[in-house]
Amino acid sequence: VMDGRDIGTVVFPKAELKIFMTASPKTRANRRLSQLSKVNLSVSFGDVYENINSRDYNDSNRKDSPLMMAPDAKKIDNTNLSKSEQFELVMSWIKKIVD
Repeated sequence: VMDGRDIGTVVFPKAELKIFMTASPKTRANRRLSQLSKVNLSVSFGDVYENINSRDYNDSNRKDSPLMMAPDAKKIDNTNLSKSEQFELVMSWIKKIVD
């Protein structure tokens, strides 16, 4: 299992299962803000939200290894999914490969 912004397109383009995981910028900012607050870092929602959008834009528009979904990847928008729902979905994809 690998995680990264160019894993499915550059690092392991021939992987049997590629998953492109995403969520809305607002949801991602709220999740990041929660992570930061747990380690006592005080940052505003606006700053985190802006950072996420800026990073996505920069990573999607860079010349070398841009952020993009591999054509054969399966997409999970986990904006409204629980961890267990995501797990079950991914396991169903894995089972189809190994069966």
